[in-house]
Amino acid sequence: MHRVYNFSAGPAVLPEEVLKEAADEMLDYRGCGMSVMEMSHRSKVYDTIIKEAEADLRTLLGIPDNYTVLFLQGGASTQFAMIPMNFMKNRKAGYIVTGQWAKKAFAEAKIFGEAVELASSADRTFSYIPDCSDLPITEDMDYVYICENNTIYGTKFKTLPNTKGKDLIADVSSCFLSEPVDVTKYAMLYAGAQKNVGPAGVTICIIRSDLITEDVLPGTPTMLRYKIHADNGSMYNTPPAYGIYICGKVFKWLLKTGGLEKRREINEKKAKILYDFLDQSELFKGTVEPASRSLMNVPFITGDADLDAKFISESKAAGFENLKGHRTVGGMRASIYNAMPIEGVEALVDFMKKFEANNR
Repeated sequence: MHRVYNFSAGPAVLPEEVLKEAADEMLDYRGCGMSVMEMSHRSKVYDTIIKEAEADLRTLLGIPDNYTVLFLQGGASTQFAMIPMNFMKNRKAGYIVTGQWAKKAFAEAKIFGEAVELASSADRTFSYIPDCSDLPITEDMDYVYICENNTIYGTKFKTLPNTKGKDLIADVSSCFLSEPVDVTKYAMLYAGAQKNVGPAGVTICIIRSDLITEDVLPGTPTMLRYKIHADNGSMYNTPPAYGIYICGKVFKWLLKTGGLEKRREINEKKAKILYDFLDQSELFKGTVEPASRSLMNVPFITGDADLDAKFISESKAAGFENLKGHRTVGGMRASIYNAMPIEGVEALVDFMKKFEANNR
């Protein structure tokens, strides 16, 4: 078996153990004679799979009983519209724009009401998280929105914004389950699964239950109402059944390997290896201000586009996949999610050292 070190930003690397288990169960899930990919989502067997996945996620994150967990479709991008449709009662909300995805969510919210840019880091190519301790939040705002970890630019909120009592909604797609989180600090947090949790096609939403009501903006389609999905236990229509099954396996893997405290420790260690090298390298440099650095996504450059291209091509030949930066920023980016082993980061740094020696 030939496995590469996959640094993709998503769909991304999954734990080998999970993939092996899924492979073993592909033709016959635990003696039922069929694959999870083929079974009815209304069956008893599947009912156990989705309920266990939710229970394990609740255990992992310590999700309180007054929060609802939903497994939805449409990616994080559908949430950009669902959030204002369901929660913009006064037709006004505050957005902190720290990258591509926050920018898209902000643009989408403007369709439904007055979206106010409370802060932005666009002035320095989203290379830092702005100070959010005293934002111009007004009384009539329904919520404050952030994208907590920016996959493209490699920044992360280390301190949540002071929302002055307003509900905080966060897109946590690329840092989900990478460290412990106090769910009660959020009115809602959500994540596309394809970065840290499972295959593309599942979006996990964790919402404070009192927010889920019939009272939505006029014209909100049935499928875009949280209440419909909550009342039907994420089963209003056929859910992304196989994806949820894989997510459930990843939750079990996380629980078995020490939970989120242990995960944070490993992730900090992995990120330190790469950032320490970037900080002392004469050829490569990180593009993010140190105080805002993500543990999950590490963008870096040589400062020379031709050299960047050479690095990407040579690293690929050496078994390091998907190190090309996002098309909007260029350069390189290593996404080092939960399932990336520490050896992968060490091997990458060794390769970068050799590349630097050969290209001085």
